[in-house]
Amino acid sequence: MDYPVLITKKINFPLTYKSGALGKLKVGDIVTVPFGKSEEIGVIWDKKQITKKKFKTKTIKKKLNYKLDNKLIKFINNFSAYNLSSKGMALKMCLGNINNFKKDEKYYQEKNFNEKNNFKLNFEQKKALDELLDQNKSFKVSVLQGITGSGKTHVYFENVKKILMSNNQVLILFPEITLTNQFEKRFKDFFGFKPSVWHSRVTVKERRKIWQGVSKNKIKVVLGARSALLLPFKSLKLIIVDEEHDASYKQEEGPIYNARDMAILRSSIEKIPINLISSIPSIETYNNCVNNKYKLIKIKKRYQNYPLAKTKIVGISLENKRNYISEESFKIAKKFLDKNNQVLFFLNRRGHSTLLICKKCGYRFTCPNCSVYLTYHKNQEKLICHYCGIKKDPTNKCKHKEEQCDFYKYGPGVEKIFEEVKYRFPKKKVKIFSSDYLINKKKGHDIIEEIENNKIDIIIGTQLISKGFNFKNLNCIIVVDSDFSGKGYDLRSTEKNIQLFNQLSGRAGRHSSDSIVVYQTLTPNNFLLTESMINNPETFLDDELDLRKSHNLPPFKRLIAIIISAKSQELSFKGAQQLKNELKKISDIDILGPVESPLAKIKNTYRSRLLIKSESSKFIQKKIAISLENLKISSKIKLTVDVDPINFS
Repeated sequence: MDYPVLITKKINFPLTYKSGALGKLKVGDIVTVPFGKSEEIGVIWDKKQITKKKFKTKTIKKKLNYKLDNKLIKFINNFSAYNLSSKGMALKMCLGNINNFKKDEKYYQEKNFNEKNNFKLNFEQKKALDELLDQNKSFKVSVLQGITGSGKTHVYFENVKKILMSNNQVLILFPEITLTNQFEKRFKDFFGFKPSVWHSRVTVKERRKIWQGVSKNKIKVVLGARSALLLPFKSLKLIIVDEEHDASYKQEEGPIYNARDMAILRSSIEKIPINLISSIPSIETYNNCVNNKYKLIKIKKRYQNYPLAKTKIVGISLENKRNYISEESFKIAKKFLDKNNQVLFFLNRRGHSTLLICKKCGYRFTCPNCSVYLTYHKNQEKLICHYCGIKKDPTNKCKHKEEQCDFYKYGPGVEKIFEEVKYRFPKKKVKIFSSDYLINKKKGHDIIEEIENNKIDIIIGTQLISKGFNFKNLNCIIVVDSDFSGKGYDLRSTEKNIQLFNQLSGRAGRHSSDSIVVYQTLTPNNFLLTESMINNPETFLDDELDLRKSHNLPPFKRLIAIIISAKSQELSFKGAQQLKNELKKISDIDILGPVESPLAKIKNTYRSRLLIKSESSKFIQKKIAISLENLKISSKIKLTVDVDPINFS
């Protein structure tokens, strides 16, 4: 018998194989098949690929002990159709790069609930939980919105508990893997056992254990990053998307997709509820709440009624380039340090300096592979490209004289702020909290533990520290550069900044009635962020929706970006023009471009862009997919499709 088999390659259709001695097979069976000179893992798919071509049909080699259910196959089909990505690569994510299905791993997750958990929900939390439980009967999207410190996590923990008591499974998605350590601890304190954790740094053996345990309903809870969405759950009954507004849910490489949106898609196929958790929802989520498509559930007060942090705007000047922290900010920090409180200096820039310029000849270090300047990292004494990863020594022969360049260091990063703070508070223990300093799980765990145990006085942190952490003694936050720094090609820059500052304000004063967030700005009289905007984000969200509607932007229109990459600028632009001519055959879309990308070159590849605009209610991807199939374009050109783009770099 002939069967369609989808393999884990960059193809969008199953290949036909004979079952041979294996006889009758079922949709979802995992098999191995010959492909070229190698053997590949594949899955018996739901539909054959219709073709007029004649080809020799090869025979399936083996049938393995595992299978995918029909709902997961439907999800992969819909996932690929929506994101204009190949089914084979989605299947590869689903199988988790696991290359040994023959070995059965013993992986059993405890399910003995912690009976000693003394946490009691307050009135608001109980009301929110009742509303969540009321939505648990079928596919429903519920948005749990609560100010930072309101106890949203404990509310959805109670919802998770109800699912687990019925011997079913729950998936909890997080935007950043650095958050998992503290969350694991909170989860164990509440439930009495650890969740299984799935992300890119988990070993292949551990991934295989989790994959098999999930497929047999032996693992009940998975805490995961984006790719956990494609795990083969046997009895999945609830999906939680924590920090649903976070831009990190957008996968920017490989198959490009938004994990929040795909989580909603999977919930609809599984016919199960999904809870989106946020202090300030994304514009798209808020719009769906306004239109009653999603159920909005609010918690308005902090747990135990601790007040939100006070807000102070501090003006700064560019005249003194040596110091980036004002005298007023230092005085406020000292006040809290004298009370044995912790202080956070926040700056969302890695490294020491964003730009080195020679004082004599004006030389600047640029990346040879990308159209960006190299960032100076003092801890490594290297210049680093944050796009391609190239490293270079910060030395150069000066054109002005026969000697080495002498550099000004412009644009502070966290390392520069560390120096400034350490000079001012030499006796205080200061630590940097950024991805460069949390290179492995143990280091990250150690720093978080030191902060929790009040062994660190001052934290210099990037955006990583704004997400989900609960530090009891942190009562003063100083935002070093709070001016909205959207680069012009990010229509969501204001939205992201409001959400970021809201999360930041929530890190302060979670267990104190005296806390403050200081916002340093070049324009104190025109500063957009006010205390009311932090405390009443609906004002901003309503205004932003009106602005988006008047300019025909998402969520009122659908945008699809296509990046055309090639080794030469001319070939990239020519390919973009060819693609535009093909897309013009579609009647109900607008095509903008082609233009050179703001980041015109990345990893030695030149990039041009097209932007497609259509009605958000129409599934235009189907027509675009046909155009892409019909396109006759040079094999030296690569097309990358980004449905619902977050930024336009």
